[in-house]
Amino acid sequence: MYLEIVSPEATLYKGEVTSIAVPGVDGEFQMLDNHAPIVSLLGKGKVKIYGDITIAKEFTDKFSKGENGETVLSITSGTVEMNNNKVIVLAD
Repeated sequence: MYLEIVSPEATLYKGEVTSIAVPGVDGEFQMLDNHAPIVSLLGKGKVKIYGDITIAKEFTDKFSKGENGETVLSITSGTVEMNNNKVIVLAD
């Protein structure tokens, strides 16, 4: 599936991923290929990106590696939309 992470400053990531877990306001949830369309508010927490991805050099300081090898981005709030195997995360 295709993932795009956008912050107020820039587009932090665009590319293919295996799955993504996000901190919904009612708890963390994960999206895989062919997930049903969804729009949700995000709370404070960690966006976990699974798959072999490459972060642009200018944004590597915003991401870290998780315990299971996933790429992690900490956010304070945001919105996520998934439709037709494309996920867009608007993150603060």
